[in-house]
Amino acid sequence: MTAPFKEWTVLPHGKLTRINERILAVVGDLKMPLMVLPRRMTAVRLKSGELVIFSAIALREEEMAELEAFGRPAFLVVPSLRHRLDAPAYVRRYPGIRVVAPRMGAEKIGEVVKVDTHTPDFGDATVRYIEIAGDSALEVESDDGLTIIVNDLIGDIHDEHGLGGWLLKVMGFAGDDPQVPGPVKLMLGKHKSEVAGHFLRWADRPDLRRIVVSHGDIVEGDARGAFRSLAGSL
Repeated sequence: MTAPFKEWTVLPHGKLTRINERILAVVGDLKMPLMVLPRRMTAVRLKSGELVIFSAIALREEEMAELEAFGRPAFLVVPSLRHRLDAPAYVRRYPGIRVVAPRMGAEKIGEVVKVDTHTPDFGDATVRYIEIAGDSALEVESDDGLTIIVNDLIGDIHDEHGLGGWLLKVMGFAGDDPQVPGPVKLMLGKHKSEVAGHFLRWADRPDLRRIVVSHGDIVEGDARGAFRSLAGSL
């Protein structure tokens, strides 16, 4: 696991992309042994105009200006202990930001940033934080339907190549369809049924529009079918 950055450190990343009227996202590259892992930051605008930042990525100043024009960063979701990399830099840049983290892993996350809450009140009933087996998710209701934002529970990488791509495919982060990566399944242990239950609940939502994952492509089209298939794999 890469050590969290103490200073604002910009790694390769793309442009901010508008997913809908209240969600922005950006994908960056994280160099790891034998591979480059794509990682996504998602920003959700609350009705107040404040932002919930999910799995932070330090961006170039032009993209940070665009992000800040979209809304004021007010909540920082550190979705798991494996996603702490840029959290200290965000807390330093935005001293008033409230850090949200799951109870499982909070001790490790607390080594690099002060965790303010495990049960955030965003002041907006259309955006909900959910802790799932030591990981995190957001439910976001928008004009175009329900968006589910998850972290490591689902991998959906499709442009893998070389040795690194082969490793990502073997681990289950990459492949033809969205899947729960093998290492994640191992860590879930007895919590598999809990995760499957969340997947099936989301699959039953007729307004489900998309699944935004931290590693890989956004799942659109048959998001409900994807959740049912993922639940069945557990």
